[in-house]
Amino acid sequence: QLMAQWMGKLGFELEIMADYIFSEVKKAERVFADETTLPTLAPGSGSTKTAYLWAYARDDRTFGRNGPPMVAYRFEDSRAGECAVRHLNGYRGILQVDGYAAYNKLARSDRGNDGIRLAGCWSHCRRKFYELHVAGSSEVATATVERMARLWQVEKSVRGQNPDTRVAARQQASAAIVADLFDLWQQTLRRISGKSKLAEAIRYAVSRRAIFERFLTDGRIELDSNIVERAIRPQTITRKNSLFAGSDGGGRTWATIATLLQTAKMNNVDPFAWL
Repeated sequence: QLMAQWMGKLGFELEIMADYIFSEVKKAERVFADETTLPTLAPGSGSTKTAYLWAYARDDRTFGRNGPPMVAYRFEDSRAGECAVRHLNGYRGILQVDGYAAYNKLARSDRGNDGIRLAGCWSHCRRKFYELHVAGSSEVATATVERMARLWQVEKSVRGQNPDTRVAARQQASAAIVADLFDLWQQTLRRISGKSKLAEAIRYAVSRRAIFERFLTDGRIELDSNIVERAIRPQTITRKNSLFAGSDGGGRTWATIATLLQTAKMNNVDPFAWL
């Protein structure tokens, strides 16, 4: 209990630094967002409730900028889109996310965030086809995975280049691959059962076509949101070791300290020496 009190005081003292990091994240031209569960003790119940850590990351080096990478976490007892709306109130830029529908609220003009443009994550799209490919149950899934691999080859060749160079390479090599994929999916969808796993994977892709194609015309956008997923992964490991946060206040302390530690690690700085 005494150690928990120490951590709570530490979190309080460091909160101003975590808030500063988040303010710097929101100055980026492109922000990545993701969220993960954080079991938290519910007051008076003796049991846990499902709370969430929301993560917002920036790393401009992938499109030729020099700013330091960073990530900020926010603790919430909800996964509702209103949380992201509140976190990113006033943000104007690209928001790169997985397919979670809650983020769609951020792009609605009546939310005051009409300057936000959503970009999709091809890794999430690939995952659904990859499972079918590994199971050997779909030639279309296998063809999809093979064609998507060529997209990542293009990305590898232009990582760190300026946006115009990235767009030129994508228009020359990636645009045709993407067009072929959507043609394949739409033709396949007309002849298979709508209840099949393949149909589910195709609908996921086709219904998000606009945000998946956005990387073709904007060189600041990545093919995937792996930058923020790498920032989420350490929190899932810590969650397994810690089991749960002791309170909402403990969850906020978790988010504060994680913001500082993970940002230091992203910059190859020893977080303990830095703190």
